[in-house]
Amino acid sequence: MQTTYQKLTHLSKEIHTYHSILSLLHWDQETYMPSGATTPRSEQIALLSHLIHEMKVGPTFKRYLSALIDLKNGKVKAKGLKKNEHVALKEWRREFLRATKLPSTFVKEFSELTSQASAVWAEAKKSGNFNLFAPFLEKIVQLNQKKAELYGYDKHPYDALLSSYEPSLSTTHIETIFGRLQTELKNLLIKISNSPSPKTAFLEKEISAEKQWHLGTHLLSKLPMDPIHSRLDRSIHPFSTALHPYDSRITSRILPNRFFSNLSAILHETGHSLYEMGLPVEYFGTPLAEAISLSIHESQSRFWETLIGLSLPFWKFFYPYLQKELPHLKRVPLTSFYRGIHRVQPSLIRVEADEVTYCLHIILRFDLEKRLISGTLKVADLPDAWNQKMKELLGITPSNHSEGCLQDIHWSLGAFGYFPTYALGNLFAAQFFSAFAKENPKWEERVSQGDLLFVREWLREKIHCHGKTYTGEELVKKVTGKPLSEDAYCSYLKKKYNKF
Repeated sequence: MQTTYQKLTHLSKEIHTYHSILSLLHWDQETYMPSGATTPRSEQIALLSHLIHEMKVGPTFKRYLSALIDLKNGKVKAKGLKKNEHVALKEWRREFLRATKLPSTFVKEFSELTSQASAVWAEAKKSGNFNLFAPFLEKIVQLNQKKAELYGYDKHPYDALLSSYEPSLSTTHIETIFGRLQTELKNLLIKISNSPSPKTAFLEKEISAEKQWHLGTHLLSKLPMDPIHSRLDRSIHPFSTALHPYDSRITSRILPNRFFSNLSAILHETGHSLYEMGLPVEYFGTPLAEAISLSIHESQSRFWETLIGLSLPFWKFFYPYLQKELPHLKRVPLTSFYRGIHRVQPSLIRVEADEVTYCLHIILRFDLEKRLISGTLKVADLPDAWNQKMKELLGITPSNHSEGCLQDIHWSLGAFGYFPTYALGNLFAAQFFSAFAKENPKWEERVSQGDLLFVREWLREKIHCHGKTYTGEELVKKVTGKPLSEDAYCSYLKKKYNKF
């Protein structure tokens, strides 16, 4: 006979299985779905989202959960449970209380609106017409404001939205870190701008889609990904979707004269997938097999994309193959290639930004999101506010809305509070990498020989295997001995770019 904890676990696994089906619908929508199927797909997504929400807040889930833990004070009532089961119960309670604050009608309305808005956003971005998207964004902001009120908050309505993506950090805490980070990055950017810019023409040569895909699949084969549990496809925007620790999908995109973008995307999305595939499969469907937060998730993608993928040892290993496949690189020595991929130049587009300027793009979005949610910035004034902040942070101004406030899909999906996790991911990654380098003093030699498995295993042991046992703040302190700060990231950038 099943215990109440086992019954709750079984129900939670059912919910996660439905959620994996929902993720599969989203993956298909971005890869193989016919362009004319948007309406039925939005209905499918809305229906399944509604079903999942009903199961999460339903009487059966509540009955099992409340028998095991006091929903009001969080005290575990059940006897004889293991320590990790206590962790799971507390996280189930947190998620349940948040989910029950959102009425099913609200969840359905939000899902339907954002499904439609993403299609309108794509058209608006293509045409550069902000007015086309503005009415939808207006409604999305209003629903997010309502969501913040439903969730509740102590100091700032943005906290309520942020906690969906990074529950261990507050708006005020992030403001403090980002304030120091902004100062450091702008100072470094001034120093770099006074130095000679590297040649990068070899990175802009047009390469066929077939050749680029061949390069990408070869790169993936050298990374510690399990090929029988993962796959690579093409999409307009690179992304990663995890359906189960045994089923992870990544995508990349092909830009004719930017072959390095494809390689970077594959490294980045592989980092996301390795995290999901490293979660303990025996606990699938419970918080013990879930990623801690989007910040920690992003730390894993940036760990592979930048800290490993932009390191000199990695290119000592992979560059000879690249030279063999791309004849024009035979005339470019490794030192010139390495310097070229580290060109720093303020750019309008976030996803094209270099290591030094990337976080400034996030700080801009963080500031605008806070103001939209607090009501101090109107949607109609967003384009001008965006342009002013770009000028302040990066010294450049968009010439149209497509390269300005329409460039990202996130707001059309209703994902307010998401953007800060990109910059936080960089900070977590750098701090983790500092600990990794200390524990693996010969990492450069091993990576230069193509040995990357030990990197994955270190990350699995230190981060992946814990699921949601710790918060992001707790984990970084456990792994590195220090609370999260911008120090490791800024030190990493200064050490690298001062050499240039």
